[in-house]
Amino acid sequence: MRRIKIFDTTLRDGEQTPGVSLTVEEKVEIAKQLARLNVDIIEAGFPISSPGEFEAVSRIAREVEGPTIAALARAVKKDIDRAGEALKDAEKKRIHTFIATSQIHMKYKLRKSPEEVRKLAVEAVEYATKYTDDIEFSAEDATRSDWDFLVEIYEAVIDAGATTINIPDTVGYTTPEEFYELIRYLKKNITNLNGVTISVHCHDDLGLAVANSLSAIRAGANQVEVTVNGIGERAGNAALEEVVVALDTRKDFYKVETGINLSEIARTSRLVAHLTGIEVPPNKAVVGANAFAHESGIHQDGVLKERTTYEIIDPKKLGFSGSKIVLGKHSGRHAFRKKLEELGYKLNEEEFERAFAKFKEVADRKKGITDLDIEAIIQEELGKGREKYHVEVLHVTSGKISTATVRVYWNGTEKIEASWSKNGPIDALFSAINKALNLDCRLKEYRVTSVTSGRDALGEVLVRIEHNGEIYVGRGLSTDIIEASAQAYLNAVNRIRR
Repeated sequence: MRRIKIFDTTLRDGEQTPGVSLTVEEKVEIAKQLARLNVDIIEAGFPISSPGEFEAVSRIAREVEGPTIAALARAVKKDIDRAGEALKDAEKKRIHTFIATSQIHMKYKLRKSPEEVRKLAVEAVEYATKYTDDIEFSAEDATRSDWDFLVEIYEAVIDAGATTINIPDTVGYTTPEEFYELIRYLKKNITNLNGVTISVHCHDDLGLAVANSLSAIRAGANQVEVTVNGIGERAGNAALEEVVVALDTRKDFYKVETGINLSEIARTSRLVAHLTGIEVPPNKAVVGANAFAHESGIHQDGVLKERTTYEIIDPKKLGFSGSKIVLGKHSGRHAFRKKLEELGYKLNEEEFERAFAKFKEVADRKKGITDLDIEAIIQEELGKGREKYHVEVLHVTSGKISTATVRVYWNGTEKIEASWSKNGPIDALFSAINKALNLDCRLKEYRVTSVTSGRDALGEVLVRIEHNGEIYVGRGLSTDIIEASAQAYLNAVNRIRR
């Protein structure tokens, strides 16, 4: 199969993400991880831009083995000198020089004619050959440039010594179909392409960076420039993990391969997110927290029976622990039963149905159900199976005088009772339950704890009540503390009756 080179620019273009500034040590750490990922080229930075940037490129060139180390330089001799100096200790080195070629850039930014731009590009490439024979030339804003001018300038820089020509979609302007046609046009019309690598570098302003990169590969590009997690200027760059995994998953369609060590993708993504402070969105393709998570009951049932029913990528292949069955309001019995087995619970059918009903009730109120939530639900529901009395809170108000109205069920009958209190809503609630059951119980202890975290956390209430000189303990669980308090009190009352 045709081999696609992976040119990683996380440390150069990726660091241009607004708000990101990596230290030298952090850049070296990321570069070493990129080497473990087995990228072909690491663009380590833009040495002329600052002393720190020069130091980072120099250290990466000296300390990182395996990939080619590249440094960026404008088509200016002082830039190229600084890049060459920074790369002097690299085992394999590349100078990447560029100049804008679109009419809008040449007129308003460079204030130069196409002839002047062509001359500067040739001179830059020729000058860079004094440091290395691996020279990449980029025509900045290529996708908004005149196609015939691109042919002219690429032919000229190849004659001058460029071994890679890069076609950047600098502002994320092109579309997959248009980019395909551009790459095909350049391949057909550049007369001296023999042995020269065609590279593409796509930005995500229209959300098309990955699609454009894949389309260019289909058209014949054999190097793709990417960043980890898709970070970069404005909306970012084509995401390394998305491009690489797409090529691997659809090898039957693209008929190409990369040298990437797929098992390092998860670790690389986490490292870059941690050091840059740019979190990966949960729904991000390939590396997002939800990329291999399933909440829908239909999907969970399918994945539990055969992973490939709803997963086209094996998460373990990328360095993740595996598929995640996320319990929520859309989950079904199969997933819930599987989770109980994982937690070590063996319930009979009646207990299971009761626990599942409670789980659905909690899931309707709570965004995410954790293992602690499940364990709390099971403990509560297993206890309820032996209980004779049940309570439903109808109404509670809080103020200078609080009131509570409850409906209590016992022996197949029900009774509604109301009470009030100057001591608050919980006292009014417990007084109403005492009235309904004609009990004389006194509250000795009341404690609330959060089972899980977050605004929708499950709260557990523990009460100790005294009846005829004996102390009885009760527990209740709910996202509503009033409801949990009523359940806890009735739980203790059931112990009294037993």
